[in-house]
Amino acid sequence: MHLPNQEEDSEDEPKLKYERLANGVTEILQNDAASCMTVHDKFLALGTHFGKVFLLDIQGNVTQKFEVSSVKINQISLDESGEHIGVCSEDGKVQVLGLYTREGFHEIFDCPIKVVAVHPQFTKSNYKQFVTGGKKLLLYERNWLNRWKMTVLHEGEGSITNIKWRANLIAWANNVRVKIYDISSKQCITNVLRDNVHLRPDMYPCSLCWKDNTTLIIGWGTSIKICAVKERNPTEMRDLPSRYVEIVTAFETEFFISGLAPLADQLVVLYFVKNSDHMDEEFRARPRLDIILPLHESYEEISSDALTVRNFRDNECRDYRLEHSEGESLFYIISPKDIVGARERDQDDHIDWLLEKKKYEEALMAADISFKNIKRHDVQKIGMAYINHLVEKGDYDTAARKCQKVLGKNMELWENEVYRFRTIGQLKAISRYLPRGDLRLKPAIYEMILYEFLKTDYEGFATLISMWPGDLYNNKVIVQAVNDHLQKDPSNSTLLTTLAELCTYDQRYDKALEIYLKLRHKDVYQLIHKHNLFTSIEDKIVLLMEFDKEKAVDMLLDNEDKISIDRVVEELADRPELLHMYLHELFKRDHHKGQKYHERQIGLYAEFDRPNLLPFLRDSTHCPLEKALEVCQQRNFVEETVFLLSRMGNSRRALQMIMEELQDVDKAIEFAKEQDDAELWEDLISYSIDKPPFITGLLNNIGTHVDPILLIHRIKEGMEIPNLRDSLVKILQDYNLQILLREGCKKILVADSLSLLQKMHKTQMRGVRVDEENICESCHAAILPSDMGKPFGVVMFHCRHMFHRECLPSSGGAFPGVQYCNICSAKRVDPWK
Repeated sequence: MHLPNQEEDSEDEPKLKYERLANGVTEILQNDAASCMTVHDKFLALGTHFGKVFLLDIQGNVTQKFEVSSVKINQISLDESGEHIGVCSEDGKVQVLGLYTREGFHEIFDCPIKVVAVHPQFTKSNYKQFVTGGKKLLLYERNWLNRWKMTVLHEGEGSITNIKWRANLIAWANNVRVKIYDISSKQCITNVLRDNVHLRPDMYPCSLCWKDNTTLIIGWGTSIKICAVKERNPTEMRDLPSRYVEIVTAFETEFFISGLAPLADQLVVLYFVKNSDHMDEEFRARPRLDIILPLHESYEEISSDALTVRNFRDNECRDYRLEHSEGESLFYIISPKDIVGARERDQDDHIDWLLEKKKYEEALMAADISFKNIKRHDVQKIGMAYINHLVEKGDYDTAARKCQKVLGKNMELWENEVYRFRTIGQLKAISRYLPRGDLRLKPAIYEMILYEFLKTDYEGFATLISMWPGDLYNNKVIVQAVNDHLQKDPSNSTLLTTLAELCTYDQRYDKALEIYLKLRHKDVYQLIHKHNLFTSIEDKIVLLMEFDKEKAVDMLLDNEDKISIDRVVEELADRPELLHMYLHELFKRDHHKGQKYHERQIGLYAEFDRPNLLPFLRDSTHCPLEKALEVCQQRNFVEETVFLLSRMGNSRRALQMIMEELQDVDKAIEFAKEQDDAELWEDLISYSIDKPPFITGLLNNIGTHVDPILLIHRIKEGMEIPNLRDSLVKILQDYNLQILLREGCKKILVADSLSLLQKMHKTQMRGVRVDEENICESCHAAILPSDMGKPFGVVMFHCRHMFHRECLPSSGGAFPGVQYCNICSAKRVDPWK
């Protein structure tokens, strides 16, 4: 079907696809002309100008033929089941008959009957209702006597030109207006007047279409109205119908309307285009099928197609009709000499259009997404077209990348593409995308590509060796090829690294290790770990550490069960700086593992790492102090010597070094505080007494350890001491603070004592339960008498022992009148506790 308004290079994809109804229809229309058609989801019913009705399949093949009249068939109506058909003709004949039964209705009127409509549920209904439209709107229904009863629903406004029956609502149009009749309430519920009154109603008839059970679409002339049938509020009904109609959308169009059909929220409109002098001959009088989106008072055009139907120049607006299949996006444009089917374009059509526009990427994506639903398209075929297009364009990398998706598991196609890329000199482009999983090409294919890279691109060759599994190709053949190239360039690091990888895959680990060490390649450590090559590196420890000290030490310490500490120390004996680093990291991990080397480490720390010497001396419990002191004294390491003297018990000498060598009063005071030795404080004071700055430091810091008066008394008369006033103020403040702390502690102590005393008194004053089970600890009889009416006495001590008063011995001694628990006294237990 030619769509002349769609330019070949248009970037807008059409919305509909057209196909002329052929086969039997072609033969029918050669000798006759179509006058009307009705669509069912199972078949089509076509009426002609010569009074015949044909039932057709959707391809246009004739399945049944009825000779109804000798003149024009005006209307055909089908019920929803497709089992009953209603037909009316220009000579007044009306027939309603069953397609699969002999029952039917036949009537001849004295005027042309323009329309007929059977009840949608005609087959299931007991009343078998249908309506006809001529000069009157007549309702026919069969009564209980199996006779047909006729009722006039409307007359007096000219011929009835269109009827559409949906559920219980019958919409019809005459020359003046559109009305809706509610068959359930037997009331007319609306009148919608014709807008284009200047147009002849016989030349520009009204088009009616139900979108659903409550939405009617009216097209008349250039006007479109969408009407909604609504339920009226019962409180407002009075004598009014229970339903009413509201016009929700109304707008004018550019052309004359020949037919309407719903498409979701949009409308499909068949337009008649009137001849105009300023119109191009190519478009003149060509009918248009537009998809529009109705708005409140206007519309938005979605698509517009000018159709080339047979004899379109001879047709008028009334000669076109638009019918549609309910539930399917399938539309039929009926003209006297042609019937065209239109349907929404599906995914196959979308892909066809993309391929036509050379939008291969989008076509491939669309085909992939709808793979399960594709009927005609082969995804691989689309993909190959895309690859060919990319190759022709010179975009070899994209073409190669698309091979992964398009060729998939088809190894034959893969090999063909590899050889094609070889022919055009683009093996490198496809090399990265070759299959290398469970499905693989022949080894010769991979070897061919490796040879190509080895000739021109060592880096690319190395990349492929890293990317590809070693079993894709013959490893020995490739190793030989690499060795051949190394003879020309023996120090090439890229080739050597690649050879190491190939040797690793071939399990020649010693050769790979040798190459990696020679190149100082970072992968040497991974190779050692992965293949447990620790026995092979025992004599290569120095090389490893020279390459990367941190990694080497970590590896050796992590695997000391495979390479012993003693072995490492032996290997590093001639490289003390490396030995120090190893032993230092060992000591950080465990202070005891390398204890036999602690004496050796003293000199190593002193030589290479003095900042860590003092921490080592503090943390090591295996370091010989005399040796350490000797080393530190030889090198004049004062801080380390002070620490060692202190640790060896010579605190006075250590303090002397601080004062004389370091001359740091703060450090001396801190040292004296740590030792907490009165003699040290005396030495410190004696050394500082003739040094005013030292006296200031002592005054500011010793208040909490030594009585400041002792220091003050020893200061010589007239000695000038820096900041003496501030130091004295601080001493007094410290003294006041100590007094305040003592008083505060005393108050807290008194308060706590009082609180505990009150708590004890309250506890001792509590009552104690005494019952028949308690006994006297002296006579072992029940503590309570059997006759509770007689007076009795019970004594209970805080130890919870109970006695009859008469069972206790009389008190005497130092505290007459005070009684004691005999049991607790015998055990020498304080009874007051």
